[in-house]
Amino acid sequence: MSKNKEYKATINANGSEIAIVSKGNEDDYISLTDIAKYKSDEPNDVIRNWIRNRDTIEFLGLWEKMNNPNFKPVEFDGFRNEAGKNAFVLSPQKWVLATEAIGIISKSGRYGGTFAHKDIAFEFASWISPEFKLYIIKDYQRLKGDENSKLSLEWNVNRLLSKLNYKMHTDAIKENLISNDLTNKEISITYANEADVLNVALFGKAAKEWRNENPDLKGNIRDYATIEQLIVMVNIENMNANFIEQGLEQKQRLIELNKIARAQLKSLLSNKGVKKLESLNRKQLGKGK
Repeated sequence: MSKNKEYKATINANGSEIAIVSKGNEDDYISLTDIAKYKSDEPNDVIRNWIRNRDTIEFLGLWEKMNNPNFKPVEFDGFRNEAGKNAFVLSPQKWVLATEAIGIISKSGRYGGTFAHKDIAFEFASWISPEFKLYIIKDYQRLKGDENSKLSLEWNVNRLLSKLNYKMHTDAIKENLISNDLTNKEISITYANEADVLNVALFGKAAKEWRNENPDLKGNIRDYATIEQLIVMVNIENMNANFIEQGLEQKQRLIELNKIARAQLKSLLSNKGVKKLESLNRKQLGKGK
């Protein structure tokens, strides 16, 4: 799984709730445990019966070869050769430990159980029931549509506020840090450096570092911020503008802004008002569809 911040979600497949660990991109992991409950009250037995199947092992091995450079082909060949024998037993945990597979994971806690990358989960769902698979895909597509509407109020309004507020930040830079003897290139670097002061204070990394870590994602680091992070960004933009006008050195400003950002994020993450705002905006978004 990628390093993007993950969140928990649930889809409803014809009345069956299925947990998803999502990162807001294509690296979603869907609960095999919940899918298996459609077939039996003993979901772990269902998963073990599926994974010991030769066709399943062939599929899992191919997926890992395409997506996992650390996959161990020798161990995979051993499982493939044993598949089909009456005495052959295989569990998800044994598969992962032996082959260093990344397509299947185990999680504990409220959303615990066996999870698999969506490619593998859909294959498992087909084995359970082709009809049930279609219900899963349908509501999964609904979930991804909701995600892609970072046009939703809960995110977009705060992103807009951050952009509007940034004008005050750039004005402070222009009035206090930009001199007439700077070249256009030096001016651009100054603005970029100050933008990264905010990025590092809030996200812990500069824009270029984020792009290097996420070459397949469109946009910039702030486009993938949570509502709490965007609220904090609005606040520290104002504060950095004030610090610049006061003549504080960049290093000192970064230290102070990071302290403020951490404290505000901690407060917001436990703030019921923010959670209610998120819930309300999701409901409003749903009515608009």
